[in-house]
Amino acid sequence: MAVQEPSYWQMEGWTQMGARRESLGELIGELASQSASLVRDEVSLARQELQQKLKTVQSASLAVGIGAFLGLIAALAICAAIIIALAEYVGPWQSALIVGVILGIAAGVILLIGISRFKRTNLRPEQTIETLEENKEWLKEIT
Repeated sequence: MAVQEPSYWQMEGWTQMGARRESLGELIGELASQSASLVRDEVSLARQELQQKLKTVQSASLAVGIGAFLGLIAALAICAAIIIALAEYVGPWQSALIVGVILGIAAGVILLIGISRFKRTNLRPEQTIETLEENKEWLKEIT
């Protein structure tokens, strides 16, 4: 039986179909490179997701701040009018006390509502965490 010499293409690592055969070292190097690229992409996704959530928190904080400021101005004007009106029936200090207690209760309720809204805001980058877990499982499968 004659020993067949390898062709030029086989010596260069090519198959007859024209596909390049890569060595195990090349494949591992490519896997490492792609894994690093994947991690960079995941970090970028996490940054984008956190920036989006931060914008939501900033807009909510701004709305609460503006609302609180305008509410304070309105409350002061209404307070003065109610105190003056109640002073006709009870003494001035008593009318101021009544209005102050009512406003204090209203302020407490509004603050509790605002705090509960902040607590419901989740700052964890859920999508990024999910894809990182998927990538972790994928890497375990191929190694």
